Amino acid sequence: MKYNIRKHPLVLVLSSALTFSLALTSCESYLDKEFDAAQSDEKVFGDETMTRGFLANIYNYLSDGIGVWGDDQRTGSSRDCMTDNSICFWNLHYYSYIQTDSYTSSNHTMLGFWNTDTYGIRACNQFMSRADETVIGNAAKSGDDNRLYDRNIQEAKLLRALFTFDLVQWFGAAPIITTVLSTDEAHNMTRVAAGDALLWVAGQCDEVIQSGHLPMRYQNEATNWGRVNGCLALALKSRALLYAASPLNANKHDAENIENGIVPEAYRNYSSQAWQYAKVAAEEALQVCAANGYKLNGTAGNYDTSSEGDYYKVFCSDPTQSDEIILSRSTWQTLQVEKLLMPVGFTGSGFSPVGRTNPTQNLVDAYETINGLAIDKDPEYNPQDPYKNRDPRLDQTIFHQGSFFGAAGNSAGRYVDVRENEGADLGAEGEAGGTYTGYYQKKFVYNIDRNNPTQQTHFWILFRYAELLLNAAEAEFHTNDISQAVAHINQVRERAGMPGYDSNTLTLERIQNERRVELAFEEHRFFDVRRWMLYSNQTSSNETSLPLYQQIYNLYGTVVTGTEAAPAYEYGPSKAHSSIVFNIPKNYLFPLPYSEVKAAPGLGQNEGW
Repeated sequence: MKYNIRKHPLVLVLSSALTFSLALTSCESYLDKEFDAAQSDEKVFGDETMTRGFLANIYNYLSDGIGVWGDDQRTGSSRDCMTDNSICFWNLHYYSYIQTDSYTSSNHTMLGFWNTDTYGIRACNQFMSRADETVIGNAAKSGDDNRLYDRNIQEAKLLRALFTFDLVQWFGAAPIITTVLSTDEAHNMTRVAAGDALLWVAGQCDEVIQSGHLPMRYQNEATNWGRVNGCLALALKSRALLYAASPLNANKHDAENIENGIVPEAYRNYSSQAWQYAKVAAEEALQVCAANGYKLNGTAGNYDTSSEGDYYKVFCSDPTQSDEIILSRSTWQTLQVEKLLMPVGFTGSGFSPVGRTNPTQNLVDAYETINGLAIDKDPEYNPQDPYKNRDPRLDQTIFHQGSFFGAAGNSAGRYVDVRENEGADLGAEGEAGGTYTGYYQKKFVYNIDRNNPTQQTHFWILFRYAELLLNAAEAEFHTNDISQAVAHINQVRERAGMPGYDSNTLTLERIQNERRVELAFEEHRFFDVRRWMLYSNQTSSNETSLPLYQQIYNLYGTVVTGTEAAPAYEYGPSKAHSSIVFNIPKNYLFPLPYSEVKAAPGLGQNEGW
């Protein structure tokens, strides 16, 4: 069922239109509520079904890294194509403009996150101010619908915190909006320093948790899957405090925000112990989430690390049955993902993939050897047999020369072949699809029969348990709790089939690398390299002596020749988009849309824009 989202007085802020399509198909009943946005406030909030439909409709504003692939001409590739993890094969994709800094505050229509988030915040505030307890009902009941009105209010509060966090991710300082703004109030909006805005988000999560009205996990997930819960509040708090402690935001505070209540009282002494706050939040989230049944996909002690093993299945199986996913966007029954990601040689009956996302050699080289060493540290690594004895997540995330794929038991199965002039999967400039790096993205691609393709259940993960383990490891390392950092990161590595670190081998670089490979193509890399401020430590010219996995400006690939039985590899700059343009400090944040700053000058503009 598609939701009816129109521009109307209930959700309009300053901007004229949403940039991305927000309507996707939901498989669960709580979201399957009709909502006609053209109705008046009185009619909507005077009717139980429409009130709950209004709340369900707010979920459409959540970030979605797969739903935007419906526009294969402009946004049909991974947003990791804005990073050193991958490049776009299709030059019309907006993400290439980010890599080359070829956009301004007036023409970045691909970056409509400001509009989407502020619309979502306004809708949350409207629900919280207008929802009627007598209409929704607030009776004490057993199960998920206990004190339903109270639960719905906390749900909206948590969604508002999510949208505010998203604003900070993209734009830094953000407005804290807790009421439905009048036109004059909207034109007089100001922003709160990024660090303080993140503390406000953490405080909102605290309020949701302390209210006790939002279940930590729903008893009936068949009807409530995709709805925010108490564990999500803990996960968001963990992420917000991790970001607040990171270099990009660590000093973005204003003492006035403590006195005016923007920064909650619990965080009054935050600045002197930022990483400690992040550590405690991550550990609490892990403890409570684990107590409520969240865990890494698979069976501990007996994980499947094959090319379609437990890690792969997190992204290519029924999300409603996953104990790893804490929050995911609504599902989408489609072949669009397979079409946009699979190597071009997998053409079949009525099916022609275009392989628009090309992972870089930088990312491929970030996967350690099975010995737990970086490839330049392991004497057993052979660059002419590069995929042998590597981190199993490489084969579960990226298609490379010799990858076997295609539904088992029929003629669809074949080996990926990207050899120059001969490989069916190479493609060529000017064609609809191909690879400039020698690689294609596998994560999110179901193993379909290309000769009899059927639509698959795709979904976008916003929070999962593995991230909490990595959040904890990073914060614990910074607080010198190395034993706990080792324990948490090694849980992620165990599931991957990788040997664990110890207190002597764990470094911040290894933690950052683990996060890169575990969360590849899930839209973490773009924010991680910025919050760590990695661009400030290197330049495109002085990094060329570093291993490829340590380079963030220069982008690489491989040219494969030889025979299928004996391929030969030559490594060098990607055939296209071989470097990232990053101007400091300008590109650490997106610009606010020019139209917003013009309408509300108090917002100000980010430095360099």
